[in-house]
This record gives sequence, structure tokens and C-alpha cells, in this order.
Amino acid sequence: MTKITADHRGRSAFVYIRQSTADQLLYNPESRRRQYGLADRARQLGWTTVEVIDDDLGRSGGGVNRPGFERRLAAICEGRVGAVFAIEASRLARNGRDGHTLIEFCALVGTIIVDEDGTYDPRHPNDRLLLGMKGTMSELELSLFRQRSHEALKQKARRGALFLGVAAGYVRIGHDRIETDPDQRVQDALRLVFTKFTELQSVRQVHVWLRDEGIRLPVACHKAAEGRSIAWRLPLYNTVHNILTNPVYAGAYAFGRTMSKVSVEDGRRRVSRGVRRPLAEWDVLLTDQHEGYISWSEFERHQQMIADNATGKGSAAVRGAVRRGKLLLAGLLRCGHCGRKLYVGYGKAGRYYCQGALVNHGTERCISFGGLRADHAVGSEVLRVLKPLGVNAAVRALEAQTSQTSAAQRQLELALQQARFSAAHARRQYDAVDPANRLVAGELERPWNEALQVVHRIEGEIAAL
Repeated sequence: MTKITADHRGRSAFVYIRQSTADQLLYNPESRRRQYGLADRARQLGWTTVEVIDDDLGRSGGGVNRPGFERRLAAICEGRVGAVFAIEASRLARNGRDGHTLIEFCALVGTIIVDEDGTYDPRHPNDRLLLGMKGTMSELELSLFRQRSHEALKQKARRGALFLGVAAGYVRIGHDRIETDPDQRVQDALRLVFTKFTELQSVRQVHVWLRDEGIRLPVACHKAAEGRSIAWRLPLYNTVHNILTNPVYAGAYAFGRTMSKVSVEDGRRRVSRGVRRPLAEWDVLLTDQHEGYISWSEFERHQQMIADNATGKGSAAVRGAVRRGKLLLAGLLRCGHCGRKLYVGYGKAGRYYCQGALVNHGTERCISFGGLRADHAVGSEVLRVLKPLGVNAAVRALEAQTSQTSAAQRQLELALQQARFSAAHARRQYDAVDPANRLVAGELERPWNEALQVVHRIEGEIAAL
């Protein structure tokens, strides 16, 4: 301990505590106790002023702000720090760049570094070399751990046996297999989503129809205390989109559908997780692995239909969904010169026009013509072709309307069965308690009343339907 001088003890000792993830905070408390215990060691070595920095607990080093690291570095630059304590020198920073920066500033102001192995003075070449080697070896060790664990996951995924989570509509059987959820309400709700998409051919329209009919969809919830459970919620657009694009519902096992994308913004690394990859780039795709709600060929048709419905930037080559407006052919016509979609303009009368040449070359529009004559010609031809099928079309329209009502009513009836079961279960719990014990009976009466209210609400919805 000859490297520790009175000058070092005259300044503050900083104890830097860090655990990267929330899981480490929850399941690795012993490491945290060891780090907090360094404050006692600093006092034993003669420091009277000890400051503990734990602002970075639960913060990963990649792409996030670390106020604790920055506060400690600022204090070192101000010359207020005599020693920095950590369990090991490699834990002083999240990566080699920050570690070398910290060592450089410690050497400039004469701050020593103390870990469980010894004391290091960055002004000494040997100590500085040892600190650098420790940081480099720590980074290499971390990279090897990640590589081994990732390869082990991929090896298990190639067998179709890796399930990090189970989608709503399926339950885990053992450790390496899934089956359809035995709950009939869950099955019917998911099949309804696929049926309506086949009919409406638009994710947005399916979402709107489900919301208008008040049909709730199952969502998998994960709680530490209760484990996995199913919650019923009015669907968001992303909920419907995820159901229609998840290959698990087509009986396929897929791994590596998303990736992380790294970018640099304002001098800091930003990691965007969950970026979707094209199907051809998925790491693993095994079809016919389990029972599906649709066939694989149906799934592929759905994906092509969703891709064709794209209307955002860069989607000039896709077909596009039918758009609203007075003109009949909005979003369906293409320019005969450049192949781009025709725009629609509404003034005194609607017009179709192409501005591909105007945008790309600054020249006049390729083509522009009135929409009334074109709509009349196309509409007359469509009616001529469909006229012999008019009666059948009307019958099918009535059947479709009836099926929509039946589907909504079916979902409400299943929800009512589940609500009545919950109410009966709550009543049995209430009846099993001595009514004189109001502390317990009053608490059990509350969920019973709530269940009865749900039953009453669903009965009212069925009556209204």
C-alpha cells in the first residue's frame, strides 16, 4: 500500500457500483453487496470522505446515458478524487474506449485505482500497462461469452426447440414443443382475424372492423409473480399486424426474424432493436413444425398482400390498397410511359395524372386525363361482366353480413361463458368463508361483484347485437 499517500487520502474516495441489466439487479444481489462493501474498505485504508456512485445500476453501456460514469469522470478532472474503488479494474468502464479515457485522466491528476487485487497508479508505466491489459482481456472475455451463448441458442433453434416466448394461441408442452391453446375462445378469436383478412385484404380494415364490433383479442402477458397469462384487450393496429405476420400461426418455427441496427447520433451509439428482416434472411425457418391456424401457402399469400398494400415512400413498385375518393380507379392505374402510379386530383372534376417525369427530370407530366370518362368506361364494363352474377353476388353479400354478425356474437357468447365461470368461481370462494369474518369476506365480495358487472355488460352487448 505504499502507493497510497497522504495526498490521496486528503481527497475523496469514489466507489463506483455498476450492474448492467435489470435481471442482474433482481437475481445477482451478492455482487451488489460486494461493491457496496468497498466503501468500508476505503475507510479502513484511511479515507474519511467516501462517495458511493450507483447511478448506473441497471443501465447497459450501449447507447444509453450513464450519469454515474460522467459524474465520476468530472470529479476526477476537477482533482477532487484521490482513489477510485471497484471490485476489479475492468468494471470501471463499459468498454475499452471509456476505460482508457478514465485511466488517462487519472494519470494526469494523480488519482489511484484500487480493486480487490491491488492498487494501481496510472502514472507508473507498469501499472498503466496492467490496467490496459485487464480492460482488453475483459472485453475479449465478454465477447467470447456472448459468442458462445449466441451459438448455443442458434444450435437449439436449428432443431426448432428454442422458445424464448410463446405467442397467444399456443401453450408450451415440456421445454421444446408448443401446441394450440385448448381455450376455444382464444382459438376462435385468432381464426376470426385470419378470416376477416382474407375477406377485407387489409390489416387496417381488419383492425377497424374488430374495434367497431368491440371484439377483444388475446394478448400474452408475463408477470414475475403470476407467470404467463392471457389478457383480453381491444386490438391495436400492431396487435393485428403481428398476428398476421407471425409465422407461428402458420405452423412454422422461425428464429432470427429481427435484428439490432447500430447508428451514431450526436456522437453516441444508438441501438435500434426489433428491426424486421426479409424472410430470406431469417436464421431458421422450419415449416410444418406444429398445428397452425392457417396453412403456409395462405401465410405467404397474406404476406404478399400486405406488401402490395404498402403506400409509403419507396413503394412505387407495389400494387397499393384501394384508396378513398370520388374517382373509381384511385390507386389502381399506372402510367403507360414510366410505369409509375397515377395521382388523383380533385377540382371541378377529378383527373388522373402522372408526375414521374416532372419529379425525376423536371419536364412536363407524362400523362393527364379526366377521370369521369375513364371511370364510366371501366364501371360499365365491370357491370356488364357482373350482371349475370348479380343474384349470386347479392346472396353472398347477405351471407357475409350474417356471418359478420354471427362472428361477433360468437365471440361475445364465449366471453360470456368465461365471465360466468369467473363469477361462479368468485362466489364459491365467498361461500367458503365464514360471513362473520368480514375482513376476509369483504375482500372476496369485491371480485365477485366485479365479475357480475362484467357478466351484465356482456349480456347487454349481446342483447344490443
